[in-house]
Amino acid sequence: MSVVKFKEGEGPQSGGGMDRVVASRRLSTRVRIGLGAALLLIAAALFYFLAPAANSQTVPADRLTISTVSQGRFDDFLPLRARVEPSLTVYLDAVEGGRVERILVEDGARVQRGQLLAVMSNADLQLNVLARQTEVIQQINSMRSQELALNQSRLANERARIEADLATQTARRNYEMQRPLADRGFVSGRSFADSRDTYEANRRRSDVLRRQQADDERLQTSQLGQLRASAGALNTSLGIARGSLEALNLRAPVDGQLTSFSIQIGQSLNRGERLGQIDSAGRNKLRAQVDEFFLGRVSENLVANAEIGGRNYRMRVSKIYPQVRNGQFEIDLQFVGSEPTELQRGQTVPVRLTLGAPSQARLIPDGAFYEATGGNWVFVVSPDGRSAERRQVRLGRRNPEFVEVLSGLEPGERVITSSYTSFRERDRLSISGQ
Repeated sequence: MSVVKFKEGEGPQSGGGMDRVVASRRLSTRVRIGLGAALLLIAAALFYFLAPAANSQTVPADRLTISTVSQGRFDDFLPLRARVEPSLTVYLDAVEGGRVERILVEDGARVQRGQLLAVMSNADLQLNVLARQTEVIQQINSMRSQELALNQSRLANERARIEADLATQTARRNYEMQRPLADRGFVSGRSFADSRDTYEANRRRSDVLRRQQADDERLQTSQLGQLRASAGALNTSLGIARGSLEALNLRAPVDGQLTSFSIQIGQSLNRGERLGQIDSAGRNKLRAQVDEFFLGRVSENLVANAEIGGRNYRMRVSKIYPQVRNGQFEIDLQFVGSEPTELQRGQTVPVRLTLGAPSQARLIPDGAFYEATGGNWVFVVSPDGRSAERRQVRLGRRNPEFVEVLSGLEPGERVITSSYTSFRERDRLSISGQ
């Protein structure tokens, strides 16, 4: 054990002699404020350069389809799905209602024009037509009686005029014979005056009868014309009444194939009810629906082609239905020359409708972008592939494979051709994952 010895007069020293005052080195408040402001400026600059710009959006590259603008041949065509229909369809309607008594043909049969298809009965109609027929016949007989009376009156007037003319001529001869005798005194003045008065009276009576006959003839001619017109109208009415009865016998209006003919014996049919239809035999047409975008480009006589049974058939647009329903309108296509024998009504056929001649053009692949932009603008990808910017362009013709570029893009540039639904309001895209 060690023993520490103190010198005489020295005592143990206190620890206070070992403590020293250390001068403080803290930053001043002004320096600390300056450093904080500098850090804020650096953070703001980093956010400005690294954060997405306003009206921009970051999109993963695997969600985009990027295509390259190229120069090549543009085939101006439109693919369609067309339905086979008969060239001519005539509908069968019940002209008069009635009960089906007999059915003479079956659905699907080939019929000839005028062929009897079914027989119906309608007791009320038959009675009404018979009553109408009787009334018309009575009216026609009454008019015939009036016409006969007018003819008899005309004959009576003619006889009266002849008698008056004869009396006038006789009186004139007597007057002319007595005039020289009266001048010589061989005939008394009274007899001569009587002869003269008789002649003048007969002459005036003949003139009156002629005027009366002319007036009667004019009136009778007008009445006879009206009666004949009325008789013609009544005969027409009688023909219509008889035709109503004949309409109960249903006949084929044209040659063709009877379809949708499903009436039954004993069935009661109403006037105007659809009974079936007759389709033209051996001739068909194709009906296709076209997007309304092509309404201004499709016209009659445009050429179309269809491959059916391994053979190519040529067609033309024969009719355009301008009514747009659900964004589409319809067209009819007629075969040019022979048509396939294996076609079935209702069958669908792929058709290639030619809208114009092939030509060289700048092209971009068709895609869902067109529906969002209408062909007015696209997103063009930067050369490094990390961003894309909106650019105004002018696009032209379109087929299922390509869209024609009229201006705004050059061959070799890359364009986003997938859907723009999630970023159509943006001006710039940042593409991640490149």
